[in-house]
Amino acid sequence: MDEPTTTLSEEHAEDTFERHLESGDSAGMCLLLEMLPTDETIRLLGQLNAEDQGSVLALLDPELAAEIVEAMPETQATAAMEEMEPGAAAGIFAELPDDTETELLRGMDDEESAAIMRHIPGEDAQLLRERVACSPDSAGALMSEQFIAFPAALTVGDVRKSLEAEAEDLSEWAVQYIYVTDEAKRLIGVLRLRDLLLSRRQRVISEIMLPNPLTVPMTATFEQLEAFFRDHHFFGVPVVDGESRLIGILAREAVDWASERRAKNTFLKFSGIVGGEELRNLPLGVRCLRRLSWLVPNILLNMMAASVIAVYEDTLDAVIALAIFLPMVSDMSGCSGNQAVAVSIRELTLGVLRTKDYLRVVLKEGALGIINGTVLGLILGTIATLWKGNIVLGAVIGGALALNTVFSVLLGGLVPLFLKRLRVDPALASAPLLTTCTDMCGFFLVLGLASRVLHHLV
Repeated sequence: MDEPTTTLSEEHAEDTFERHLESGDSAGMCLLLEMLPTDETIRLLGQLNAEDQGSVLALLDPELAAEIVEAMPETQATAAMEEMEPGAAAGIFAELPDDTETELLRGMDDEESAAIMRHIPGEDAQLLRERVACSPDSAGALMSEQFIAFPAALTVGDVRKSLEAEAEDLSEWAVQYIYVTDEAKRLIGVLRLRDLLLSRRQRVISEIMLPNPLTVPMTATFEQLEAFFRDHHFFGVPVVDGESRLIGILAREAVDWASERRAKNTFLKFSGIVGGEELRNLPLGVRCLRRLSWLVPNILLNMMAASVIAVYEDTLDAVIALAIFLPMVSDMSGCSGNQAVAVSIRELTLGVLRTKDYLRVVLKEGALGIINGTVLGLILGTIATLWKGNIVLGAVIGGALALNTVFSVLLGGLVPLFLKRLRVDPALASAPLLTTCTDMCGFFLVLGLASRVLHHLV
């Protein structure tokens, strides 16, 4: 959206926004949202439920609505579009970038997406179905269909004339190259704009093109795309189907965007937010169920950890100082384990670690765990000794932390591999399993070691 030309107070903007929504004033709503900065528009929409968001979008010009939808959080945009009349939603879809269309349709219920598809022209709808059918974050899902291609038999003059005729439409496209195809629309070359401008008009473009360009298949995975752009410093790459026909262009920024989204989703899963992005305008019941589906199993896991303390209740009663250090040992070990989890998940994502590489993880994490565990154990053991004036207590606490750190980094490195092998999302399940196991082991080490030297502690 363009920058606002008139400044409105926050209260006035909210009042005007609500008034236009209640009255269904399409012209007034368009004028207001054109005046507001994008972040203010998103804030106002974020205070509404999905049905009212859909009503606002329906009041707007499709081009303006598409700009707002593109700026909205994906979960919010999907829910709002589902609440709209299919024909109105299809009008907005026509103005959206290809990758945004794909992601929104993929997030919708099958019935809602099918209803919208019925209002999209046949060829465009078929392309959309193919893109939605692709794996998320694959080349087919992330590519754009905005590219310029010409048959190899055309002359430079023919190409220039065609480009001049369509200059107004093409001016908004991020065009870096012109692609050259054969009679079957197979990609055979790339034409640089410089060569097009400096060549004689009578020359055939097949004579000045760069042959055999690099491409990626429509089915290329996200990991393969990341590897491609690490090895090649391109702004984009052509995407081809199984018969080498040019079907789209994949921009580097689309892969970067997908990487950011995957990182965000991983963070949400680590935080216990399941089922996708959560915003506070979602129905209360949906939000409760999403969170409880992660929290309820954690009650059982925490009960297992607490049972270790119950076994050593007498030791804890005799040396109450142990209660001070129990959470320190479990928390520090948990932090070390989560670092190992993060590295394993990232390496699995990049494809540099396989689910059967257990020995490699044990060797790498074991060496690191011994060093870090020793350092952390000496620090905490020294603190315990100086604080409580008992070197045996310091040895118990320091030794427990050192051993538990080694255990936690080994477990943290291996759990994602084990879960991946079982086809369970490591980002979602690793954290609660690691926390429970490191807590149990930490409690057992501290209380078990203390019970062995109890006469030196009381």
